[in-house]
Amino acid sequence: MSASCHIFAAVHGYFSTPRTTFVYMISFRRITKTCLLSALLFLGFSTVNTVSAQDGKALFTTNCASCHQVHKASTGPALAGVEDRWPNKANLYSWIRNSSAFLKTGDKYANDLYVQYNKVAMNQFPNLTDDEIGAILKYINSVPAPGTGAAAGAAAGDPNAAAASESDNTLLFGILTLILAVVALILLQVNANLKKLADEREGHAAVEPVPFWRNKSYIAMITVVLFVVGGYLTSKGAMGLGRSKDYQPEQPIYYSHKVHAGINQINCQYCHTGVYQGKQATIPSVNVCMNCHMSINEYNGEKMYNEAGEEVNGTAEIQKLYKYAGFEPGKPWDPSKAKPIEWVRIHNLPDHVYFNHSQHVKAGQVACQTCHGEIQKMGEVKQFSDLSMGWCINCHRETQVQFKDNGFYSIYEKYHQDLKSGKMDSTKGVTVEAIGGTECQKCHY
Repeated sequence: MSASCHIFAAVHGYFSTPRTTFVYMISFRRITKTCLLSALLFLGFSTVNTVSAQDGKALFTTNCASCHQVHKASTGPALAGVEDRWPNKANLYSWIRNSSAFLKTGDKYANDLYVQYNKVAMNQFPNLTDDEIGAILKYINSVPAPGTGAAAGAAAGDPNAAAASESDNTLLFGILTLILAVVALILLQVNANLKKLADEREGHAAVEPVPFWRNKSYIAMITVVLFVVGGYLTSKGAMGLGRSKDYQPEQPIYYSHKVHAGINQINCQYCHTGVYQGKQATIPSVNVCMNCHMSINEYNGEKMYNEAGEEVNGTAEIQKLYKYAGFEPGKPWDPSKAKPIEWVRIHNLPDHVYFNHSQHVKAGQVACQTCHGEIQKMGEVKQFSDLSMGWCINCHRETQVQFKDNGFYSIYEKYHQDLKSGKMDSTKGVTVEAIGGTECQKCHY
């Protein structure tokens, strides 16, 4: 007898006995359960990896994006390849946590960098853990350089290219999870057919299968899945109520912060006069605009484009200002004829939240870009941060209070003494949280 006949006979004999059929079914059920468990573990592992990558991007956006870009120098140097530029990782981590303290070590690269960027001290992040810094660096390394792959498509004007590059892994994990789910369903169906075959061989009466829409197990499983997904979407939507991140309305006059604050280097306080003295930053009146535009009636700078990609006529926008001001070039201007410009408000906190610009900008010495993003590079302004409670609290937990030569914090004598005596680590400093910055009554009346 040939080898193939022996194999057929062995297999036929195996399936012919009820006991071996029962053993096979038990083994097959174990295999099916193992596959299902593997699919769930794989899905969980992929989700953890995705969340970890998102955390690095979120940390970068919160702590670094106001001063740094990945592939282009901004307020600070470009961060691509930053790990290769430092002699060792420990120095880099120390620099990130407290650049002022690290400069005192005499490190040549750090001091050269400090001089290169006009001796502007980098913000301190003493509360960032090694894992969080590692996540930020991992995100920086994952951003493709301009002109390569999806980044090239984005640079060429494809708005979907960048989004596609970020969602590649998610799409892959979704496809693999779907494949595993299909395999698991097929195995379950095969298991059901084998059970039916075994019952027929043993002489048991065949039981009609319960239709899918009447199977209590399937109904319960679908109900649980819908409940979990619906609860997640409802909770996420509820938490997002009132948040307007990336809100970018069209204004009555195209006012470019890139031209005014960026190219022409006009100080923010010239227009927003209340930012140092009061609760509100204030919107400039027509009089403030006319201080310059009584003599500047044409725009001759670089081309401007709105968010739709359409070119903006700067001179025509100045004429819109003249219409509000009631001004005719070559004639004396009567300010009493001016009408207020109906600017559309972008940043808006709930009525029960107290926020004081002077406390942050003057006392806390917080840069405008920390909350508003790279405002000096924006044409049409948009809301950079979500301004949520969690976002504010995280900032208060991580931001150090500028104690040195700051009369606003002279009442905290204990902290001053502890810093001088060395009882408190000067490299970590005093955070906003330490002086009550996370107490409910500080922000909620």
